[in-house]
Amino acid sequence: MAGTLENEASLIQAAQRGNLDAFNRLVLFYQDGVYSLTYRILAEPAAASDATQEAFIHAYRRLDSYRGGSFRAWLLRIATNTCYDELRRRKRRPADFIDDLPGAESDDGAPLPAESDTPEEAVQQAELNRAIERCIAALQSDQRAVIVLSDVEGLSYQEIAEMTGANLGTVKSRLSRARAGVRQCLQGVKELLPAVYRLNDDVE
Repeated sequence: MAGTLENEASLIQAAQRGNLDAFNRLVLFYQDGVYSLTYRILAEPAAASDATQEAFIHAYRRLDSYRGGSFRAWLLRIATNTCYDELRRRKRRPADFIDDLPGAESDDGAPLPAESDTPEEAVQQAELNRAIERCIAALQSDQRAVIVLSDVEGLSYQEIAEMTGANLGTVKSRLSRARAGVRQCLQGVKELLPAVYRLNDDVE
């Protein structure tokens, strides 16, 4: 959801007055970002597509509840809740995909490597991403959602707490455990990691 939508406030106001064309412009601008979120949480294209459509339907019906602030965050909250509803229906932990786990400014470890420049490094990065995908799949669904909202969507702890209905302490705890779990899991493919991300061989 990079960038900004010109005249977004006017479009929102028009949509709240029942202007469907205005709402469709909002959908076109935000649909890729919403789908990206639902796919990372649900990890199935069809389910993510359904959740995205359902999220926008809910958003249109609830436009009168939007009171200002970040419209993007408001949409992501609805999309997250839609995914949570789906996960509750499934009662299982779906797979997930995440490109990286930035954490340079956190207190629970350094970020994983950024995208590589050389062809060799690009291949290594692709292998690492697949390994991350497998590791994320082992996380509990609440940890998965938090890490996607934080490290992919870049939302604050407070925004995540509001979206998930958890308190700040719980959000921080889930995120810390999720990052630690992925890093520990990645020790199985530590040859793909720079030395700074590896645990000592003598550490059990």
